[in-house]
Amino acid sequence: MYDVAVIGAGPAGLSAAITLRMRNISCVVVSPKAKSGWLYKANEILNYPGMPKIGGEKLLHAFSEQALSLGAEVHSGLVRQILFSGGAFMLLADDHIIEAKALILAMGAARPKLLDGEEALVGNGVSYCATCDGMLYRGKKIAVLSAYAHGVEEANFLATLANELDYYPLQKHELSGLDPRAAVIPTIPQKLKKENGKIDVESIPYDGCFILRPAVSLTQLLQGLTLAEGFIPVNRRMETNLPGVYAAGDCTGQPLQIAKAVGEGNIAAICAAEYLQQLSASNR
Repeated sequence: MYDVAVIGAGPAGLSAAITLRMRNISCVVVSPKAKSGWLYKANEILNYPGMPKIGGEKLLHAFSEQALSLGAEVHSGLVRQILFSGGAFMLLADDHIIEAKALILAMGAARPKLLDGEEALVGNGVSYCATCDGMLYRGKKIAVLSAYAHGVEEANFLATLANELDYYPLQKHELSGLDPRAAVIPTIPQKLKKENGKIDVESIPYDGCFILRPAVSLTQLLQGLTLAEGFIPVNRRMETNLPGVYAAGDCTGQPLQIAKAVGEGNIAAICAAEYLQQLSASNR
């Protein structure tokens, strides 16, 4: 078990990891492997102090190398759900479980647009994880709605279980590796509903529907987390409404600036360290 799990490998997350390791606190940075986001694409950053005109990818590489050199660990994977159990946070990152005593949320401001009716059906026929829920649909008819190439891997696993599988590309991506048992449906669904115990996708009934995106809605990530207009409210200690959970960077709202993200990551790490000390003292 780690002391702290940091979700997100942007300026806020890596700043937090650096500070945590400077305090000899074990931490893992969890983030999708794919390099995405506006910062990776920025050719020049003009307003980050001390590094005029540096490129975004180069800046992130410098942050990452510093965190790694101090002993931070990195896990490539999309965190799909976080549960609190037995005094620890359990992160489901693709098909891995990561445990930590505290969390720092630093996943940026990207928010997936949910399909009409999707949120109400989560856990009631709609899932975001093939490894977690695939066995529930053995021998059944499944729909996979995927917005990126990793969805092909998950669909291939589901194809080994399902009696019938339809694959809906929500966005254009490589499909050459898709299991031939999966039928590609070119229609892009706009809504989901449940009728007669089945999930209706474009008027086709399915026993289960798996939705795969490179980001997860905050409303589905961590139960009980307070949101305000799509962002995570925090105080000056970067504390959320949940004990042991901190947030930093763009996910906390405007202004969406690198310097702000780095500072918030630093504060979140310092306050998470204090939380761990208090936790340790209370367990003695």
